[in-house]
Formats: sequence, structure tokens, C-alpha cells
Amino acid sequence: MNLKHFTVFAVMLISSLVNAQNRFEAHIYDAQTNSPLTGANAAIKGTTLGATTNKEGLIVLDNVPDGKQTIVISFVGYETREMEFEFSMEAKEPVVIYLFPKGEEMDEVIISATRSRRTIADLPTRVEVISGEELGEKGNMKPGDIRMLLNETTGIRTQQTSATSYNSSIRIQGLDGKYTQLLKDGYPLYSGFSGGLSLLQIVPLDLQQVEVIKGASSTLYGGGAIAGLVNLVSKKPTEEGELNFLLNGTSALGLDVSSFYSNKWDKIGTTVFASYNYGNPYDPADTGLTAIPEFNRYTINPRLFYYFNDRTTLEVGVNTVIEERTGGNIDFIEGEQVQDPYFERNNTERITTRAGFDQYYLDGSYLSVKNSFSFFERKIEIPDFVFSGDQFASFNEVAYNFGSPDLEWIAGLNLNVDSFEEDPNPQSQVVDYNHITYGAFLQNNWSVSQTFSLETGLRADYQNEYGFFLLPRLSAMFDFSENVTARVGGGLGYKTPSIFTEDAERIQFQNVLPIDVSQTEAERSTGLNLDVNYRTELFETVDFSLNTLLFYTRVDDPLILSNAGGEFYEYTQPEGYIDTKGLEANMRFGYGNFKLFTGYTLADVNRHYGGETTEMPLVAQHRLNNVLVYEIEESLVIGLEGYYYGPQELGDGTTGQDYWIFGLMTEKKWEDFSIFLNFENFTDTRQTGFDTIYTGSISDPQFRDIYAPVDGFIINGGVKIRL
Repeated sequence: MNLKHFTVFAVMLISSLVNAQNRFEAHIYDAQTNSPLTGANAAIKGTTLGATTNKEGLIVLDNVPDGKQTIVISFVGYETREMEFEFSMEAKEPVVIYLFPKGEEMDEVIISATRSRRTIADLPTRVEVISGEELGEKGNMKPGDIRMLLNETTGIRTQQTSATSYNSSIRIQGLDGKYTQLLKDGYPLYSGFSGGLSLLQIVPLDLQQVEVIKGASSTLYGGGAIAGLVNLVSKKPTEEGELNFLLNGTSALGLDVSSFYSNKWDKIGTTVFASYNYGNPYDPADTGLTAIPEFNRYTINPRLFYYFNDRTTLEVGVNTVIEERTGGNIDFIEGEQVQDPYFERNNTERITTRAGFDQYYLDGSYLSVKNSFSFFERKIEIPDFVFSGDQFASFNEVAYNFGSPDLEWIAGLNLNVDSFEEDPNPQSQVVDYNHITYGAFLQNNWSVSQTFSLETGLRADYQNEYGFFLLPRLSAMFDFSENVTARVGGGLGYKTPSIFTEDAERIQFQNVLPIDVSQTEAERSTGLNLDVNYRTELFETVDFSLNTLLFYTRVDDPLILSNAGGEFYEYTQPEGYIDTKGLEANMRFGYGNFKLFTGYTLADVNRHYGGETTEMPLVAQHRLNNVLVYEIEESLVIGLEGYYYGPQELGDGTTGQDYWIFGLMTEKKWEDFSIFLNFENFTDTRQTGFDTIYTGSISDPQFRDIYAPVDGFIINGGVKIRL
């Protein structure tokens, strides 16, 4: 071979080797927030080739050989991914790769109630979250239910609807509980006949966080979320595993025993929650009637997760709750012979199945399919009257999340079924119903610039008895500086008529007439809110934040329960509206191991009927929340609480007295367990201490509105074990 031929051969060989080397480009993002990951690593398995992402999350690998190559992508705090790519002489477009956080290692709070994968700091919609240690501390106070978690939040009150059975509802910004939607992991499971006892039957041990959105949220989840929504987010399995036990006792002889287990293996994950809750009949005021009823409740909630791969998950689960609850004449409940005793007995069985399928794609899009079936039986019995029936509810949804991190779209379809069948009862008219709602929604999250974000949504619902609803929503966020953020939003909402309201619950649905669909319309609402958040450091030693929320909600054609003559009650729609307006202000101070939280709520709620304006009953126009906490991380927590409730208008035309409630919470922590002791309402503030809860005789009590605690001073304490 002469020199000329050798030179040509060498050039061709070098050229072919160069062409056999490829370039790999990828954008690497957080799978939950859509934000780029700076400093993530990518390497070709079996070689020394590797690189790190830049500020935009871009990574470039040069000189990648032809053929099938495995690329390993990793980042601290995230699950490592191995992905195969086929390389050839053809140019490769940049790919998008999402990494998933390793369970609890991520500090950023991801909000699921907004359907977006953004963090709470990046959302134009205002969301309040109870999570982490705060959730555990609040859960210590009433480990048997979630009332305490919500009642200590500014703008929210858990309103007791029965003096003897403890039934309660969630009121947001002074509006009736029927306007609040309660969700579990985005599934609307608690409504209608099953809503009256829901707050008392949800135990907080298996919760990861609680999300609260105040104001019109019907665009997100359909009818019912006029005042807002509460989404309870469950824990998911982690590779580290978790086994928790909680044992709690009270000075009222109550008992709570709860356990939670979770683990994740290669393809399988599971969580199992179980609890037993017991309440002893308790009458601290010696009225002869229970302030705390006798109850026995059993809960079991197993869930199974199957991971097809690192992007595809199937979840199935079932939740079962069985409870017997009896309040009323305490001597009768304790087994003594009593002539003409008054009692209120609630027996419930709740079985809920859930199935969910999640699929993440390489381009960042996300498919979610959800289904739930809920079967609820409840029997309410009082002297000479029984109301019972079965409720069936089904929730079905397909949602698709797509777009870029700066321009995110969520589209979906819903089918909701809610039916009630009353057991044969010659004492009342049948109040059966069968509601079917078809829904479609589209939502957009747009990061217009570094200082301005916009969230828009539109929902179209068709309800088989009340027709078509079009629900727009708009929220905007302004980042004026690192210290000042503002959000403004508004939307429309609706609520289809139902006999299951707090007013009917108070009278155990006795003599409540069925709703005449031809004579009623759905309630419709308009809601607006504006909030400003300010953060700074005072005197270079004190962390300070201030959040102020202004709100207004108007409900047109409100459905009210009125006397129909004699002993009967009917739902009517007087010409007029209900509105609530006011503000919430939350201040937080942090100095060393001390934290001070102060919250103020002004809620001016009025009814406007027939040209006349009256105050809404059972609304404290002024309310203060104060919590001072001393905390040594992972060692000790001591908290002093003080809550003020202003005077409240009552249904009988009188005004209830204002009052304060004080509490002291303590918890000592070790690595695997902790002990807690709480002194709830240690000033023994009770409505029976300064007012009455009923008129008439103890055999036939006519109950007045409950606007203050009836159980008084209670000590509770116990132990939590973490294995």
C-alpha cells in the first residue's frame, strides 16, 4: 500500500470513528415540581463518561458510542434512574427526564389539592398546609379524630351540632358546613348522609399533611366547595419502612389505640392503618346529659401499591369504619333504670374502596385515573323516632397533566354518583334521591415571568336534576421581592340541594319533608380573595412573617330549613342571598427555640332576605388564635395556647357570651418513642358554666344552639412508638 492509499484509508477510518461518537442532551427536572435540578449527574454505565446539569437542568454527554447504552441519572435526595437509549449516526433530540424525591428527604411541600405538581411557594392559589411536626403535635391533642387539627386554624371552626352525640361540621369563614368539601387524597368521600359524623371518624395517625383552600373551589372538584375544601393526604410507602403505634388515654376515661405500618419493596408497597377508639359517657356539669357520648369505633385501612416501573404505579385500598355511639341521659346509658329517658343513638358502617393508576411519561406529562365506591349505612334513633338509610357514592376521574414547567395544563373528566335510599319508615316521608354529575375541567398554570404567575381554570358540570353549570376560576401571584408575595383570586361555585345539612342534623331529620326538585334551584356563589405575605428578619435575630387575607363570598338562592306548620320542616329558598366578608391575619415570630403564632379572624356573615339584613347565627365575628411554642428539635415541645371567641348570635334571638379557651401541650421525644401530656381547656370553659344547653325537662329536652365547649377541662396523655 503506497502512502497515498494509506492516507485515504486513515482518513476514512478516523471519520468513521468520529461519526460513531454521539451526543446525548437531556433536561432533568423534579417530577413533582417541574423545576430544573442543578447539579444532577448522568453517566454511561460501564464507562467513565459523565457530566453534571447546569442551572437550567441541561446536561450534555459527548462521545457516546453507537449501540444500546444505559445512562444512570442521580441526584442527592432523589431516586436514581437507569434508562436505555439506542444511539446511531442519527442526531438525537434533547430528552426530558424526571427524578422522583426519596420520600421524606424533600423539604418542599407539594400540594395535591390544586391538581398541580408545583410547590406551595409557586402556586397562585392560596393554600394552607398542616404537616410534619405541627401535624403530629396537633394530633396529640385529640388522637381519635381530626377536629383539633382544623379548629385551631385561622378562619376555620369545627361547629358542634349536637349537645349529646358530639356531631360536628367544618365551617370556613363563617359559612355553614354544607359549603365545605372534605377530601381524602383528592377523593370526595365524605358528604350527604355520611358527612355528619365524618369529622369524628377520621383518625390523624396515617396523615402526611392536611391542605386547606379557602374560597370558591368548585372549579377544582365540582359542587359543594363554595366555602372551600379540606384535603387529607395519606402517607405513602417508603423504602425505609415505618411502623408507628399510639396509645392515648383521657381523664374522661376515653381510649385511643392506633397503629400504622408502611413499607416498599422492589415492585410492591403497602400501608396498613388500624385503630380502636372508645369514649366513656361523660357529664362534667352534672346536667344529667352526656357532654361526651359513649362510643366504640373500629377502623381498618389497608392499601396495596404495585410499581410496574419507576414511572407507573397502581394503588388499591379499602377503608372500613364501624361505630356505635350513644348520647343522652347518662344514667340510662350507664345501665340504670330511668323513666322516659332521652337518648340519641348513632350506629354506622362505612366501607370505601379506592383504586388509582398513575403514569409519568418521559416528556414530563402525567396521567391519573381514580375510582372509589363508598357504601354507608347509618341508623339514628331517639325516643319514639328512627331515621336510617343507605348511601352509595362513587367518584371516577381521568386527568392528564402536560406541558412545560412554565406552562402546565391539566385536563380531566369526572363522573360522580350520589344516591340515598331511606329504610321503610311509617313515621316520615321518603327522602330518597339519586344524583349523577358529569364534569369536565381544564386548568392552566403559567409562569409569565419570574415575578408573575397565573392560574386559570374552567369546569363544566351537568347534574341530572339541576342542569348545567359553568365554573370559571382565576388566580394570580405577584413576587414583588424576596420578602413580599401577593395572591389574588376568585371563582364561581354551586351546591345542589340536599336534606343533609347541619340544621336537619340537629333535629335528627325528624319530620323533615323531602325537597321538591321542581320548586328549587341549585345554590350559586361568587368568591373573591386577596392575600399578602411578608417575611423578614427583625433585629437580625427574630424571624417574622405576616400573612393577611381579605375575603368575600356571596351565596345566591340559599336553601334554608323552615317550619312548615305544626311539627314539620321544609327546605325553602327565600329571595335573597347570604354573604361573608372579612379578613384573616396570621403573624409568626421565631427566636431561638421559641415560636409565637398569632391569628385573628374577622367574619361578618349576614343573611339578606326580603330587604332585611340579619346576622348569621353561630358565627363569632371576632376570633383570636395564640400559640407559644418552646421546641428543642427532636427532643422537647411545650406549647401554651389561648383562643378567644367573640359573642355569637343564636337561633332563638339571644346572644351567646364571649369566652376564652386555654390549653397546655407537652411532648418529650426520644429516637424511637415519645410521651405526651396535654391539658385541654384547663380553665374549664363550658357553655353549661354560663348558659344553658336545653330547655324543658330532661326527658324531653329542647336543645339550644351549642356555641361553646360542653366537655370542659380534660387531660389526655400517652405514648408514641416509632420502629
